[in-house]
Amino acid sequence: MGRELQVKSLASAESVREVEAFVNEKLAEVAASVKTTDSQIITILTLMNIAESYLALARETDEFRKQGSERISSLLYKLEKNLE
Repeated sequence: MGRELQVKSLASAESVREVEAFVNEKLAEVAASVKTTDSQIITILTLMNIAESYLALARETDEFRKQGSERISSLLYKLEKNLE
């Protein structure tokens, strides 16, 4: 959004560049999709979009873990039953 920031991070420079590119891309997407040029509104909308995506992935990951755990439990039960 036309501003330079100095960032201190324990992450590698490559990782920081990847995050920077991701954030800049998301900001540009939102800026292109709204009529305002108010950087604060664009930033808030971008944060909301990123949060929405994160929460959807977190729910999906939790569901995947739950299904995996249930499947493993079922398989273990079947194995134990066959060993009896």
